This record gives sequence, structure tokens and C-alpha cells, in this order.
Amino acid sequence: MIEDFEKCYRALDARDRRFDGWFFTAVTSTGVYCRPSCPARTPKPEHVRFYPSAAACQQAGFRACKRCRPDAVPGSPEWNARGDVVARAMRLIADGVIDREGVSGLAAALGYSVRQLQRVLVAELGAAPLALARAQRAQAARTLIETSSLPMTDIAFAAGFASIRQFNASVRAVFALAPTELRRRAARSASAARSAPPGNGLRLRLSFRRPLCPENLFGHLAATAIPGIEEIHGRTYRRTLRLPFGVAVAELTPEPDHIACRLWLADLRDLSAAIARCRWLLDLDADPDAIDRRLAEDPDLAPLIARFPGRRVPRTVDGAEMAIRAVLGQQISTAAARAHAGRLAALYGEPVSDPGGNLTRVFPSVDALTEIELAMPASRQATLHALLAALRSGELELSPGADRQRARAVLEALPGVGPWTSEIIAMRALGDPDAFPATDLGVRRGAEALGLPGARSALTAHSERWRPWRAYAVQHLWAATRHPINQWPPARPRVAQQLAAVA
Repeated sequence: MIEDFEKCYRALDARDRRFDGWFFTAVTSTGVYCRPSCPARTPKPEHVRFYPSAAACQQAGFRACKRCRPDAVPGSPEWNARGDVVARAMRLIADGVIDREGVSGLAAALGYSVRQLQRVLVAELGAAPLALARAQRAQAARTLIETSSLPMTDIAFAAGFASIRQFNASVRAVFALAPTELRRRAARSASAARSAPPGNGLRLRLSFRRPLCPENLFGHLAATAIPGIEEIHGRTYRRTLRLPFGVAVAELTPEPDHIACRLWLADLRDLSAAIARCRWLLDLDADPDAIDRRLAEDPDLAPLIARFPGRRVPRTVDGAEMAIRAVLGQQISTAAARAHAGRLAALYGEPVSDPGGNLTRVFPSVDALTEIELAMPASRQATLHALLAALRSGELELSPGADRQRARAVLEALPGVGPWTSEIIAMRALGDPDAFPATDLGVRRGAEALGLPGARSALTAHSERWRPWRAYAVQHLWAATRHPINQWPPARPRVAQQLAAVA
């Protein structure tokens, strides 16, 4: 249990949404656990226990509140911001590693023994790896139960359960309802959505902590979209994904209180991984209040933050893809980098069928790029080949559970990888909240527009006051000057331009 009872109880009494996902409230008199912002009457202090995870609540015998649905809150911002083994483990569990490789596979990926890993997770989260994975399976099952008309047998195995009995028992224990009753309740509240034909994909709501500023987040994705891999339809961003069991298409639209998400999955076992990667792409588990409060202490940034609070860091659905794109984009414009990536995808990407739009390929896998020739300087070709060799050998790991310090060291040892490339990869692939590409032209111009020093050493020294959130400061610096990466929806249709760039 969490020891700082007074702080948690004050947040609970105030029904403060900012703490949703940071901790969970278990009520001994009802046997229910809730999010801090639950609208129900505040329980007496003697009946309350606070836990760091939903899995810890479930392991202690509590079931999820039917009113506030604590299983649907954003994840703790700590797991994405931190780089220690607990945070890395949580990112890998969210990506479905335990369902695919078991606890031993998770431990091996982190360089720990199973016993060591269990001890570390129980000490901080109150739950062992299997309990954490079981909580995630229950939420994946609920999503499929409520958003599809699939048979319960298919849902059980798609969510990662080993048997129908385990599926039924887990759903009953967590939600105090049988799977069929969950479906009936969902049907009464959203019959039109549930009766949609399978070709329309799975419709989900991705939660986040408000505020959220879509201009830089979706604007960046739109401005750098690779033809055939990514596209923009009005206010919707769409892209293909390569997942452990097959390919998928994701469609993401920002709404005032959630991200509307639609998924077409070749294999339903990829549901948890697809959701985790979409959340990672959009940085949805961030705590914007804490970040903005820290950055606003600098009077030079304060006006920007007051005008556009809640900026997120646009990330990636695949670390290797981001690294390749970063190398392709060295010392060239955004449009030229997009054109290079488009040619690479057209030549080596795997064809896909898109039932909801015009996407044609997934980004090439590392193994598909053994021999590539693109029209670029020989030095950049050499850098790209060195990067691909490091990724193929496993020397360079850029998965959600990667060791950030080790990955940086490997990157910086590659020929042709300088500070800009390593910092961009650290920011967008590794999710380092303190990454700071001080040599980036847009960052320097933004700093100068605000009256800050543009020289690398002076700007780096000034950025010390923004730690540990310098990657978020970068988003505000990029927005200080007019650029397409800050325009959402895009100022004009881009499909024709993207196709022309590849031709």
C-alpha cells in the first residue's frame, strides 16, 4: 500500500482528476477500488486503502468500481518518464511481452532473473508480473466484449487468457459481472456502435490527462507523414503498424476528453500491443500539469505555456522505424526527409490492405533492409548501414523496455550519428523526457525568437532550468516560429503533395 495516506486522501476528497492513474483507492467496506476522481461519496478514512496499481487492488481482493471504471484511466506518468527497471518492465508488460514470452521472457529482456524481477515489482507496485499482466488481460477482454460481437471464446484467447475458465473467473473477479452481462450492459448504452459490421474495425476511447494540445502533436505527425504508411483525413491521423502477430491499421482523432481510436487488426491477439503503441505515439500518459508548472517557472517560456498548455511529445510506434527516419532526415528539410522515407517504404515495405482508407504498406522491417541503395550522400548511406547492422545484431535495442543509457551509448558510437540524431531518437523512440537536441535548427530559431541564446553551449546551459522536461520545452521552442509541424488540422490537403514527393 501507499504510505503517504494524507496526500492521497486529500486528492480523493477533492475528486482531483490529475491523480487518476497515479494511485487507486480501495474501500474495505464495499470491496471496491476506484479512481481518485470517482463521483461516489467519499468514504471514511478508516475504510480506505491506497494502492499504486489496479493489479495490487485486485490481488488484495477488491473489484473495479462500475461507476468510475478505474481500469480505463491513463497509465501512471512515471512508467513512461522513468528509465529504471520498474518503468521498463511496465512498458514491456503494456506491450504484451508476458502474454507472448511469459515472465521469463520479460526478465530476460530486462537482464534480471525471474526472482529478482518479482521482488522488485512487488516491492514498488504491490503485484508480481503475472498479476500485472492479468489486470491488463482483463481490460483487453472488456474492450473486446464491449466493442465487438466476437464469440466469447475468441475474445478469451485474443485477450491472452489460457482457457475459457480463466477468462470467466478473471472477468468476474475484476468487474463483478459475467462476460455476457458486460456485453448486455454495453449494448444497452451503445447499441449502434456494437452492431457495426466487422469491416469497420474496433472503436475505442483512449483516455488522457487534460489539457492536451493537438496542434504540435498531430501537426507533427501530419507534416512528417510517409506516403502509403501514414495519411490524414480531415482531423484524423491514420497509419499502419507492424505488431507481434501481424499488421494493423490505426486511426486516431483528437476529441475534447479522449482520443477516438479505430483499429483494424490482422490478429486480435495484438490488441493490447496496438493500444500501448498508440498511447506511446501520442504520449497520452503524460502529466501535463506537472510538466507545464515546471517549465512555466522560466519567464521566457511562461507565455507560450499559458497560451498552449498540455503539449505532448510526438513519439513513434516502432523504435527502429524512428531511428531509420532520423538518419534519413539528417541535415535536410522535413519535406525532403519525408520523401526519402517514402521512397524507402515504396521499395521495401510490405503491402497491406486498408479497409478504411488509402494506406498501402507497413514500414520496412530491419531484416528487409539488408541491401538498400537510395539517392543520398555516401556518408549517410554508411551511417544507415551501420545503424541497421546494430539493430539486426541486437546491440542496439529501441523497444519500449530499452535501457536508455545503453541505447544512447551505442548510438553515439555509430559513425555519422551526432548529437542531433541521438537526441531525436532518444526523444521520440526511447521516450526520454529530458532529451534536448540543442543543435536542431528549429530549436535554435525558436530560442532566438524568444530572446534566448541560439548557440548550442549557451542554449544547453539555459535549458538546465527545464530539467527533467526538456523534451517538452522543445515542443514549445518549435512552436515559437511558424512551421507546418504546428498546424492541425493541416492548412491544406497533403495527399497530392505526398504522392508527388515519392514520384
